[in-house]
Amino acid sequence: MPDDRVLLVTGASTGIGAATARAAVADGWSVVLSARSEDKLEELAGELGDERTLVKRCDVTEFGEQEALVQAAVDRFGRIDAAFANAGFGAKRGFLEESPEQWRSMVLTNVLGPAYTIRAVLPHFNERGSGHFLLTSSVAGRRALPGSLYAATKWAVTGMGESLRQELRAAGRDVKVTLVEPGMVDTPFFDDGVSDALEPEDIARIVMFVLSQPERVDINEVLVRPVKQAG
Repeated sequence: MPDDRVLLVTGASTGIGAATARAAVADGWSVVLSARSEDKLEELAGELGDERTLVKRCDVTEFGEQEALVQAAVDRFGRIDAAFANAGFGAKRGFLEESPEQWRSMVLTNVLGPAYTIRAVLPHFNERGSGHFLLTSSVAGRRALPGSLYAATKWAVTGMGESLRQELRAAGRDVKVTLVEPGMVDTPFFDDGVSDALEPEDIARIVMFVLSQPERVDINEVLVRPVKQAG
């Protein structure tokens, strides 16, 4: 379907990524699904329809794999209209919790991962003269949390998004940048589930609202909390 808009999603196997893929296909987009769990991606693609989906396993901490992901998307669909850098995971609060190895993996995924997505996709957007980056940050990227290295990674993503936007504007590029900053969302991020939280579909609707805006509109940040979340 060469006229369909194309959305690339990292971290697409579960949670916000999977819900956004479903919403995008329902709105007429084709989707490029990437994550490390290829079996879950294949299951999602089967649900959405193979004609509108491309599955490509990708470890976002490996730049070569992100380059291959972009190339596969262009080879299949001929274009990428938006890239949703959504892959990420968390850690227990406390600087004596978790292991140094877990910290390293989280920092690489949450910070280097979206930076690599930007670097891999940006040449294509520049060539087309348009495009839209969406980066999953967090409420935790707007305020300090006690003992939270995870929050520090999301502060990095928040800064990365604004730095990218300013670079693009200084270069006269019309590529859009949106930071999506959810509060508590009931996803596999939480091992035991949570109550009074947002659902992944809530964030997916916000992503699709952002993507539906006219070309003149660039929504830079969307901060969204569940009603019962105070901070």
